[in-house]
Amino acid sequence: MPSLVTSSPATLLAIILGKTTSLLSRRLRLGGGTNFPGALARRVAPGILHTLTTALPQGVTLLSGTNGKTTTTRMIAELLRADGRRVLHNRAGANLISGLTATALAQSDLQGQPRADIGLFETDEAALPQAIVETQPRLVLIHNLFRDQLDRYGEVDSIATTWQRALVTLPATTTVALNADDPAVVALGAGLTAQVCYYGLDDPRHATGSAAHIADSQFCRRCGARYEYTLAFYAHIGHYACPRCSHRRPEPQVRLARLDLHGAEGSRLFVTYPGGALELNIPLPGLYNAFNALAATAAGLALAVSPARIRTTLEHFSAAFGRIERLQAGPDGAPLLIALIKNPVGASETVRMLVEQTRLEAVEAAAARHQPAKLHLLVAINDRFADGTDVSWLWDADFEPLAGRVARATVSGTRAADMAVRLKYAGINPTQLNIVSDVADAIDTALATLPKGVTLYILPTYTAMLDLRADLARRGWVRQFWED
Repeated sequence: MPSLVTSSPATLLAIILGKTTSLLSRRLRLGGGTNFPGALARRVAPGILHTLTTALPQGVTLLSGTNGKTTTTRMIAELLRADGRRVLHNRAGANLISGLTATALAQSDLQGQPRADIGLFETDEAALPQAIVETQPRLVLIHNLFRDQLDRYGEVDSIATTWQRALVTLPATTTVALNADDPAVVALGAGLTAQVCYYGLDDPRHATGSAAHIADSQFCRRCGARYEYTLAFYAHIGHYACPRCSHRRPEPQVRLARLDLHGAEGSRLFVTYPGGALELNIPLPGLYNAFNALAATAAGLALAVSPARIRTTLEHFSAAFGRIERLQAGPDGAPLLIALIKNPVGASETVRMLVEQTRLEAVEAAAARHQPAKLHLLVAINDRFADGTDVSWLWDADFEPLAGRVARATVSGTRAADMAVRLKYAGINPTQLNIVSDVADAIDTALATLPKGVTLYILPTYTAMLDLRADLARRGWVRQFWED
């Protein structure tokens, strides 16, 4: 079989340029080489991503959505590796088309042959349509759709429309896995030639009683009527039906029948699927991470990973950098937990997890007859391009449950003052707030008042998280994210 590049000098040049640029970037410590090599290669050979991914024996899986992309994709990658497959995966989280291309280049040889069996790409919401066109995936998983960075993406309806146009081009050999509890995502399954399957949560104990004020898909995409909810888990995620037409939550094939949350420690899931069931304990907290594990389970089953392997792998899973990442402030230092927040829903669910943790600690403290410790927070908010320059979302996020539960909150980043005002109006006493704009100084300030044995919970936006981890790497507490 002739090599891919013998008939295409442009492809050969693109591969050489991409690999050389990536190597230099790492050697000169200019970064992980996760985007620019791909952008450069595409200037020389615009079809390079299609060329490289076409050679993958088991094709490509794409995953997109507003929240949970990185964690869920890493879960799927671990499932596939545990199943003995070589996975081409944008592990560092570079999820634009240039990042997907850089990943494919890095994991292919000079002949254009990938050193992998299957491609797995976390994909930015705006990049998904182009990724579908260029990779012709065999599996597409769409996890959720929330308002996020309006300055970049626009409203959720515009994103859904571009997704729909790309999905209808997929053949019957492709499977599209959709979150049954998100009406905006479910609407994407109408009229597809591709096979469609659904996953969803059926445990009514986690319903909040009504759709939250930050719900982004309140109206039926078929007739425009407002949905009615029998169960609302968070935002617009839940069990819904349109009172005017027949659009309603479909019955999921992969069901989270029972979910037990254990504060910041983890969760127990009981999942059913056609022909079986499995119970697993994941070391990640929060309702949103249970949804991530459910989505990964649905993808694993669609990719023919055995249920036993899914259970074993997810029970030993470690989160991606910054996504419920547990660290220590030095070899014998204080425990740290980093939880990325980047939009109203993500921030609200992180707060929900922290409040549940304080509830569990209060129960333990009462049994031991001592006072429970209150939360120590470091919240770092930036407004750079990758974060979204509009930080008005802070007022949509539900920080109010933190009132009365915080001992000290240090706020940092380019919009530290905005975050301090938001926490003040959420009910946190201004005397409990420190404003320290520089992230490195903020870490020191937060640690200085942290009692021994108490966890510092760090809630950064995306670029603030990168700044934070760069400082922690300089201190020797973590490795750079591209080395993980």
